Amino acid sequence: MTSIDAIINRQLLRWELEKKQADVAEVQPDKAPPAPIVTISRQTGSRGSYFASRLATSMSYQHLHREVIDRIAETAGYRTRIVESLDEKHRNELELMIESLFTGKSVDHYDYVKHLHRIVLSMAQLGGVILVGRGGNFILGLDRGFHIRIVAPLEKRVENLRLYRRVSTSEAEKMISVSDKARREFAKKVFDRQIDDPSGYDMTVNSAYLDVEDLIDVVSDAVKAKFQKLAFPEHL
Repeated sequence: MTSIDAIINRQLLRWELEKKQADVAEVQPDKAPPAPIVTISRQTGSRGSYFASRLATSMSYQHLHREVIDRIAETAGYRTRIVESLDEKHRNELELMIESLFTGKSVDHYDYVKHLHRIVLSMAQLGGVILVGRGGNFILGLDRGFHIRIVAPLEKRVENLRLYRRVSTSEAEKMISVSDKARREFAKKVFDRQIDDPSGYDMTVNSAYLDVEDLIDVVSDAVKAKFQKLAFPEHL
């Protein structure tokens, strides 16, 4: 079993256990508050991936990076287990939502994009995860989840890659150029959105002069505050 599969199975077991506990306690889905989920979009070299890992540890969430999300989207067994972790009401709502999103639409890589939406929307209901990459913020929208964009000036990103990846300046610049282009194109092709549009996020953080460790408490407090308001929309 690869490390990616181990991460997925560990989280699936957690969701399945939580569902069993809810069934035993006869928890009513309509009475439960929105399950916390955080998405992180980051520029290469902004230290966004490290921030996601540290935030997940601090909040006791599971950190699911892009490769993990892709593996789930591309594996029928994992997709099935995630959907089955939902109660029947939310399974039905999910399928109706997916049907309305994709009926009559022509989408490149149709199956992957449809599966991506299904698993991210399922994770948003199950909660307790931090998703990095793959446009989770665009799938969920601002009324579900907390969405962060981590950025930094180009020179700082190059410096970070040279330090943490041990590459030359020219190699770092090429890595950033290729990554930025691929992420812009993915957001535009799949969601018809601009990845740097600040309206797609709850918070955009420039990490140039902010230590990642200093951001943990600030973001944690913001996440809790937003989900408190989502739990009581009548107070908005």
